Amino acid sequence: MVADTERYDIVLGAGVRNEEGFFELPATPRFELFAGTTAAAASAGRCSAVDGLFRARMDPAPVPLELIGCEPAEPLLAALRRPRRSERDWAYLLVLDRHGAVMASRTVGLAITGARPSVLGGTLVDITLADGGHDRPSPAARPVWAQWHQGPPAEPHMWAPYDSQGRAEWLDLTTRDWRMPAPRPDRSGGEHHLDGRFVTDVPGLHCAMAEALLGPGRYFGREWNAFKDCLCGGFGVVPPFTLTWRDSEVARRAPADVVEDPLGRLSYFEEVVGLLEQSGVTVVLR
Repeated sequence: MVADTERYDIVLGAGVRNEEGFFELPATPRFELFAGTTAAAASAGRCSAVDGLFRARMDPAPVPLELIGCEPAEPLLAALRRPRRSERDWAYLLVLDRHGAVMASRTVGLAITGARPSVLGGTLVDITLADGGHDRPSPAARPVWAQWHQGPPAEPHMWAPYDSQGRAEWLDLTTRDWRMPAPRPDRSGGEHHLDGRFVTDVPGLHCAMAEALLGPGRYFGREWNAFKDCLCGGFGVVPPFTLTWRDSEVARRAPADVVEDPLGRLSYFEEVVGLLEQSGVTVVLR
């Protein structure tokens, strides 16, 4: 604690990240803390010193990845014959549903540390990669992936039984085209109905919003900035239109402590409604 009783020392958990470019501090540095990450963020005060900002950190150790039952096609055989040549290469690991459509993708390094006949038999091989990458799905993804494996959802509210993590994984799968998708023709006008009974968190809000505007399993943003981009067009629907939000009080109460407004005046729900109205959407709350 500093000697000045008007000042406080604050510890921020996970408040520092590595950056590519480091620089020398000036002789008398000045730091200012902003409450938010946007240009409109409000100042939360000034700091006279910061400890831990320019401190070397070890990268996490790579975690191996097992590829079980690989077909020994020629590109894979070439990598197995000369693993050192391939260890700097990267590849897409595509997750397919039972119809062969891409559900998701992961980037993996081709540093191969082992290969052997597959436990599945036949001519298949099992391969160990030194590093499975940093964007591995969480355990919450398993039941969601199992459901989507049958094909994209055709019924509404299939995301509703999951918790916030599972709903976030659901939103990941709505962006299932691993390449840059072509802009969709936009339609405007008409009335859309949002069923708000299950909007108990931010991921649930975006699941319900996309379902109301485009149908089950579709994408219309997964967080504030992406949602704002979708309202500009290219994702299937564009204002003006009318959105009737039934059971809106559920969303008003549940994510009330989530605040996007840098001044802390509005909840996430209120900010979303305000953005819709600013974009030309007539919002009817019921």
